[in-house]
Amino acid sequence: MASEIKVKVIHKEIIKPSSPTPHHLKNTSLSVFDQITSEVYVPVLLFYPISSDEVINNIDHHSLFAEKSNLLKISLSEILTHFYPWAGEFVYNSSISCNDQGATFVEARVNCPISQILGQPDLGIQKQLVPNDIECRTKSGKGYLLLVQANFFECGGVAIGVSISHKIGDAYTLSKFINSWAAIALDSTTTTDVLPPAQFENCVTRTLVFDASNIAALKSKAASATVPNPTRVEVVSALIWKCMMEASRSNLGFVRPSSWCQFVNMRKVLVKHSADDLVGNFFGHFVAKTEESEVDHDVQSLVAKMRKSFEELKWVDVLQLCKELGELIGKVDVDNYCSTSLCRFPFYKANFGWGKPSWMSMPAGAVEIKNIISLMDVRDGNGIQARLSLKAEDMAIVESNRELLTYASLNYEVRHKLIPKL
Repeated sequence: MASEIKVKVIHKEIIKPSSPTPHHLKNTSLSVFDQITSEVYVPVLLFYPISSDEVINNIDHHSLFAEKSNLLKISLSEILTHFYPWAGEFVYNSSISCNDQGATFVEARVNCPISQILGQPDLGIQKQLVPNDIECRTKSGKGYLLLVQANFFECGGVAIGVSISHKIGDAYTLSKFINSWAAIALDSTTTTDVLPPAQFENCVTRTLVFDASNIAALKSKAASATVPNPTRVEVVSALIWKCMMEASRSNLGFVRPSSWCQFVNMRKVLVKHSADDLVGNFFGHFVAKTEESEVDHDVQSLVAKMRKSFEELKWVDVLQLCKELGELIGKVDVDNYCSTSLCRFPFYKANFGWGKPSWMSMPAGAVEIKNIISLMDVRDGNGIQARLSLKAEDMAIVESNRELLTYASLNYEVRHKLIPKL
């Protein structure tokens, strides 16, 4: 029997910017997007198996860990001079005091090879690989906005967990930060393009993987005269939505209206020039709906609803959208599903000097929220991994849905190989 996997924190410290923030930049106002964003943390995990060079050279793991940890801390200190608000603290819900308070850096050891985690991904273990915002607080009880945890495996592999307060950035901003930080660590380029309460219930979280061939088949099934070329995200989302509605109907014994709220990177929708330089929170959403009278749905019709709602998004006032979202979530007689997609965000390009990650994951937070769906690329950029959080009775039906399992794998293995340094 395999021994219990243990993650042991061996060191914590605060990393401050390598140079003080200038006086005229000591205060950063929160945008309207930042102000309406919940005070939750967004976690990301990047896995880096030991490189072939390190295996061939038989490098001592202890010295290797010390070298990598030092590299991460020095480069983190440098990147914080560019992302200086992330080293600050909130002032009410209006601004950030850029006081160089710093970011939390945690170092941990894992008593197993990284292949054991990748071979049988476990959400419970993944949660231990990202820093906990409750445990990473100042003496006065205030939280740090950026948390980092470097996890070193007994084989020499590394997993980097990064968690940011959602109020300082969305997934696009987080991917930009990680790649900018990695570029400094790799010393390949300089980062000149960087700019500065809900009710919870006991939920079950599962991860599904849709490979490229199954997505292609699903696209063919979902294509119609209305949407002849559906996207990966549209077809996967539509199938998941369909299965969730069927589970709700089965457990309730009747049909409820439902809504699919999809968060959207507004940089690609509203801004024409220099959109990629905008960091912070800049997202909107569209809502596709089904009515109580609509009993049977197929993937094709749900894709059409999503596409129509997305196209209407371009012409709707963003503040009005935020108001409508709040009203929608407040309804108790509607099944509301909220989805966010990190597909096409370049997390898999983050090379700190020991190759690119073999896997990227977003572990659930300390408290899981029902009816939340997160979509991410698999490493090849063509498949999708989907993380679903549902009530236990709904998940029991969804994870056994035959149509869903025709296109998705529930129990999967992260295939990886030794990656040479680039």
